[in-house]
Amino acid sequence: MTKRTSAKYKLDRRMGENIWGRPKSPVNRREYGPGQHGQRRKGKLSDFGIQLRAKQKLKGYYGDLTEKQFRRIYAEAERVKGDTGENLIGLLERRLDAVVYRAKFVPTVFAARQFVNHGHVTVNGQKVNIPSYRVKEGDVIEVREKSKQMALVLEATQLPERDVPDYLDVDNSKLTAVFTRTPALGDVPYPVMMEPNLVVEFYAKN
Repeated sequence: MTKRTSAKYKLDRRMGENIWGRPKSPVNRREYGPGQHGQRRKGKLSDFGIQLRAKQKLKGYYGDLTEKQFRRIYAEAERVKGDTGENLIGLLERRLDAVVYRAKFVPTVFAARQFVNHGHVTVNGQKVNIPSYRVKEGDVIEVREKSKQMALVLEATQLPERDVPDYLDVDNSKLTAVFTRTPALGDVPYPVMMEPNLVVEFYAKN
């Protein structure tokens, strides 16, 4: 098992939730946390603990972003007019790796980051290999011709457990996706409840 995969499953178990909705998640078999003390009865979380958990869950969902990356995105969400929590979700969903994952070009968000990194994706016909690249409304994201027959891509398009959200216009035969609009929280098909308002409270106090 790779470090990435083990980290992904450990995060699921630490949160006690199947945060990506994957059928192989260990939470489907045992809901307690990882490690020798994982089965101890959990105490009631403080407000800080609840907010921290909401931040860890959201940060983890997008490929376990570093704290520095996540705080930078939050700071930008705070500067933009409107609801900071909604802005945060919009900025996270505009990441190129998130769009590649949402379009079902690859099976996991971790694979999406690597897929973009290795130069398998174009935006408006230009190769982009930066996972954090921010797409704009109307951008066309496409799997490069030489990458369309990769086993990873073929596996992802057959996955039954994920729906493509309506803010992406995806053509599965051509492996292209148009980012039609920036989504609000309610538009994003999270398998578990995300609470960006608690993330805002966390950063407001810390």
